[in-house]
Amino acid sequence: MSGDAVNGATYTFSIRGKNSMIRKLAGGAAALGVSLGAATSAFAQAAAATSAAAAATTAAAVATAAAAVPAPVATAAAAAMIKAPTAAQMAPMMNKGDTAWMLVASALVLMMSIPGLALFYGGLVRTKNMLSVCMQVFMIVAVAGLVWACWGYSLAFTGGPTPFVGGFSKIFLMGVTSSSMAATFSNNVYIPELVYMVFQMTFAMITPALIVGAFAERVKFTPLMIFMVLWMTVIYAPIAHMVWYWAGPDFLSGNPSDAGYLFQKGALDFAGGTVVHINAGIAGLVGCLMIGKRIGHGREATPPHSLTMTMIGASLLWVGWFGFNAGSNLEANGVTGVAFVNTMLATCAAAVSWCVVEQLHHGKPSMLGGATGAVAGLVAITPASGYGAPMTSIVLGLLVSPLCYLFVSKVKNAFKYDDTLDVFGVHCIGGIFGAIGTAVVANPAYGGQGWFDYTVFPAVPGTYDMGAQLITQIKAVLMTLVWSGVGSAILFFIVDKLFGLRPTEEAEREGLDLSEHGERAYNY
Repeated sequence: MSGDAVNGATYTFSIRGKNSMIRKLAGGAAALGVSLGAATSAFAQAAAATSAAAAATTAAAVATAAAAVPAPVATAAAAAMIKAPTAAQMAPMMNKGDTAWMLVASALVLMMSIPGLALFYGGLVRTKNMLSVCMQVFMIVAVAGLVWACWGYSLAFTGGPTPFVGGFSKIFLMGVTSSSMAATFSNNVYIPELVYMVFQMTFAMITPALIVGAFAERVKFTPLMIFMVLWMTVIYAPIAHMVWYWAGPDFLSGNPSDAGYLFQKGALDFAGGTVVHINAGIAGLVGCLMIGKRIGHGREATPPHSLTMTMIGASLLWVGWFGFNAGSNLEANGVTGVAFVNTMLATCAAAVSWCVVEQLHHGKPSMLGGATGAVAGLVAITPASGYGAPMTSIVLGLLVSPLCYLFVSKVKNAFKYDDTLDVFGVHCIGGIFGAIGTAVVANPAYGGQGWFDYTVFPAVPGTYDMGAQLITQIKAVLMTLVWSGVGSAILFFIVDKLFGLRPTEEAEREGLDLSEHGERAYNY
């Protein structure tokens, strides 16, 4: 998601130094891999030993307690778990701490879009387009919120006639009240549905906003807003439904088909590798190809106008991402801590990794590179954040930056597409790497969390098959690429023919701040 260049050669591979650099990276990666592998193995063994000890202690405590508790009380405790609870039974299953955490997480994710993403993108474009990018992100957030409340939430998170999209039973938030509940990932634990709805709304806000970076500086405002309404309806909501919709742990055992298509297939996406990053990244690539290159692209210098703004934006994204990933656990518990720590470490590793690659290629690291690497790490860990272990998360972060760097610098130049802010190179490629890598880092043998079988009640840990999970993850990635890629192309074509997406050459040269909004970002 980096800018085009600080100068014309910032992200162009040196052919002469490439082989030497690759050898250095391979050697370093091998040595680091051995160290981290040993640490991960130790983590897994320690976790297993701790779990066994805890289980033994708990069993002894339960046995002692059972002997001291009257029979009626013990019987009541054994029968406390309720399958398919009614609305009245759900009410006392809500935890105030979980609710408070989810409200905070929702605010953190909103901060990722405004001002985080707006400043990150705004700093990377030229001065004459700064305000237009901020305006696009800001208004996409506003429009997406209305779409989500009116019909998007219903299409994504209700059961429908097919596993590919939901229905209209909660259109205009019908039935979503202060007393309705939403399931978490634990049996008999719930949060208010309004809280769940607004948390998911913030995801629906940032995902379309990510897309605009791919064709920044050359798109008209009003047609873009129309496109985003359509895109949320026919692309985002169905993919969110396929990946994240399910009946909940207290109901799925009674109706295993009441879940989205990819959820039923066993795809793992903790916080949005497919739903957010691959989805937005491929849509951005399609958009930049169909709208075309900027005037003067490849001939005129287009340096970022304020890397200070970009650094501030990247920092806000980093902080907000804890709400994005740790909030996706829907509860405040140990797994929330796992997602939080994994997010922190993968981001640290990716920022360092990107700067090391720059040092080896160009002799000096850059602020732009460090910020872009951090975002790449955040993207890669998103689908794996609640499944992996700290050490494997570091590995994920270390490896994603060289891969994204390759696409940002070499692949984009080779194929000559104008992905202005590298939405495809960072979000789509980083998302694909993270989604597939989730199958590896989730493996309990490497300290991962594995998966739970919710088709039985109460839920039990499932038997982990890493090879089968890899295949499932690849299928989920491919389906997201096809659904979003083809669907976005159709929507771009329709909106362009009806309203025209591209401003005139004169308007583009003047800058979209003035030609589209009649304002300047800076008046000095």
